[in-house]
Amino acid sequence: MTSPSSPSQAPPTPSPELPQPSAARAKIPNVVGMNLQAAQDTMQAAGFYFLDDQDATGQDRLQIYDRNWVVTRQTPAAGRKADPATRITLWAKKHGE
Repeated sequence: MTSPSSPSQAPPTPSPELPQPSAARAKIPNVVGMNLQAAQDTMQAAGFYFLDDQDATGQDRLQIYDRNWVVTRQTPAAGRKADPATRITLWAKKHGE
């Protein structure tokens, strides 16, 4: 018989990389039209930290300086209630494109 403190009986450790699901749900803010940095800040203030930024032009560029990019769409859509562990994808392009 193994003791409760043995490794085979230990509860799984949550992954530090991905948020864990919770019972709480929050309203997803509308960040379309904001610069990418402000959009990220707004999402985090609403409790969403699992953010995925994408190049809306399809060129797969990295958004190094977030303030030079504007969000053109987001998924899931704004206004929906979602678990804070939900991946929020923000598509952005450089200002002036």
